[in-house]
Amino acid sequence: MVAVDELDAAIVERLQRDARQTNRELAAAVGIAPSTCLERVRALRERGVITGYHAEVSLPALNRHVQALLHVQIRPLSRTVIEAFKAYLGTLPEVLSFFVVAGGDDFLVHVAVPGVDSLHAFLMDKFSKRREIVGFRSSVIYQHSRTPVVAPLDL
Repeated sequence: MVAVDELDAAIVERLQRDARQTNRELAAAVGIAPSTCLERVRALRERGVITGYHAEVSLPALNRHVQALLHVQIRPLSRTVIEAFKAYLGTLPEVLSFFVVAGGDDFLVHVAVPGVDSLHAFLMDKFSKRREIVGFRSSVIYQHSRTPVVAPLDL
């Protein structure tokens, strides 16, 4: 388990809010020297706490006006089938993310498409023909929010 102290947590929190700030700005915000800050950020990357930086984009600006969660059941339930289906999902441009889950469904797939007709076509063309898929249902997303900053939890 990777533990972070209060200073690391403050650095991670600030970077999640604005990963484009300079090292000097970050150091000033958390009250340490720039050289110390640079070393802390480097150590956080090496320990796998910081795994990357990204740009957030507007899905509608990319002609993805409708989002949905797809609840998928596959059979036979084996490592080979699960891995192959994960690889298949990774090739589909409509797929934003997916989860392998326990319970009644085996996968939860987050997609974004131009419209409801596109969602229907996606399901018919990309899911209905897959032999391993024994059932699926879709839930259209009306609104999506996420927590912009993930903080460490005390165990």
